[in-house]
Amino acid sequence: MKAKIFIDGSEGTTGLRIHERFAGRDDIELLTIDGELRKDSAERKRLINESDITFLCLPDAAAREAVSLVENSRVRIIDTSTAHRTQDGWAYGFPELSEKHREAIRNGTRVAVPGCHATGFISLVYPLVTGGIFPADYPVAAFSLTGYSGGGKKRIAEYEATDRHADLNAPREYALTQQHKHLKEMQAVTGLTRVPLFSPIIADYYSGMVVSVPVYAELLRDRKNPADLRAYFADFYQKSPFISVADDTDCLQDGMLAGNTLSGQDGLRIFVTGNEERVVLSAQFDNLGKGASGAAVQCLNIMLGCDERKGLSV
Repeated sequence: MKAKIFIDGSEGTTGLRIHERFAGRDDIELLTIDGELRKDSAERKRLINESDITFLCLPDAAAREAVSLVENSRVRIIDTSTAHRTQDGWAYGFPELSEKHREAIRNGTRVAVPGCHATGFISLVYPLVTGGIFPADYPVAAFSLTGYSGGGKKRIAEYEATDRHADLNAPREYALTQQHKHLKEMQAVTGLTRVPLFSPIIADYYSGMVVSVPVYAELLRDRKNPADLRAYFADFYQKSPFISVADDTDCLQDGMLAGNTLSGQDGLRIFVTGNEERVVLSAQFDNLGKGASGAAVQCLNIMLGCDERKGLSV
């Protein structure tokens, strides 16, 4: 029997990308909404409750409203917004972190997909905190380089306009008040006792990102050099088809790490660079792939009990 799937917010960037990943699948029946009724609560409620699994690709307030429309107890929700990522009763959709995370997704009725910046940050920091290498009270700083598609349709239109502002020709740092919406999950999921310092940068390319965390080796427990940390990450993610660890820095292009290398893919690659004293941990992936739609479909696959790579590019 095919699983009935509804995408609430199917015209947004994330919703469209989820829809693309369903091409050729014979195990799902996609429920669609008339374009004129996309904001009609009654029609959305009908489709949500008719579905087996509904994706929420909506702003936070609308995602909370959508959850309130659920009346059928068998309906399962995968939310791609920020609304429920640290809320009790919601599984955090990052199965690679632990078997507990994977089981919570597999058996859960409410799953929150991680934020894009948070995905990169957590992939680097969570293994080190849980492994006792990274002190939970470490004053973590991170920076992130991302393509403009992460800002949604409005930001895409702004960057692709023929008469755009000259400032868009250069990378731009934002979230300067240190109030980025991903900070809450970045701290909560990793178990850090301090809110991280976080500096995201948006640049003039469509998709892909690199999130980096610089650390002083001397402040790590059981001081680790790049080779040790590389081996640790490789062991931590050895069973994951989506996360790989670069075995050395030879695969860097001219000694540089580009933000768009994994654009169009659903995997994530970890780099450990630096030296015996100062190390930079970096996660390279697509903000629309492992950072959004790809992660959402991966969670769906786990919930359906099929190969979690189905419909995805790894």
